[in-house]
Parts: sequence; C-alpha cells; structure tokens
Amino acid sequence: MKFQIEVIKSKIHRVSVTQANLNYVGSITIDEALMEAANILEGEKVQILDINNGERFETYVIKGAKESGCICLNGAAARKVQVGDVVIIASYALMDFEDAKEFKPWIIFPDTETNRLIK
Repeated sequence: MKFQIEVIKSKIHRVSVTQANLNYVGSITIDEALMEAANILEGEKVQILDINNGERFETYVIKGAKESGCICLNGAAARKVQVGDVVIIASYALMDFEDAKEFKPWIIFPDTETNRLIK
C-alpha cells in the first residue's frame, strides 16, 4: 500500500516578532533572506508557534525586505502575538512514506535578537 504523510519541510527557529499590523489583509511578512535560507516561498502556508504565549496558528507568507530582520504578523494574526514575542515558523509537505524516510528539512537558527542569519 502506498500512502503519503505530512512532514516538516522548513523551519525558522526562534525569531522575534518585529511588528503586528492589525489593519492588513492577513499573513506574515518574513525577511526574504530568512525565506531563502529556509526554502519558504511567498504565498506558502506556514504554522506560527509563539514561544511566549503558546499560540499556534496558520497563515501565509509575504516576502519582506531582504536583510531587514522583519517578522510582521498581519491582520487577525496580529491579535495572537506581541511585538518582541519569540516564534517558530514552520511549513510542512506531503510526501511518499518511503521518500519521507530520506528527506532532510531546511531548518535555520537565526539570531533571535536581530532575526539575521548567523554566519
């Protein structure tokens, strides 16, 4: 029997929320450099895990200015975080069970204070 499972594809581990913009259509704006490093696409669905308050919710990604450190929750999601909260941003992919055994996700660990890649 062939079946698919959902596995972690990408993770930006522990970045700080820099903005919360309630008056926006919705989404999360992420620094383009972080998106590229974690292999996350604009428009991709992501899960946000707030370390400070335990909130877990889903939204989609908007590309932010490269090297800006921007992590901005927009629209209704802005009510679930506070500026300064530390979050994990994760995306998942469906894949064949056997392929999933070999798959290696893109996981990055930026500097939590600046949201910049550690070199």
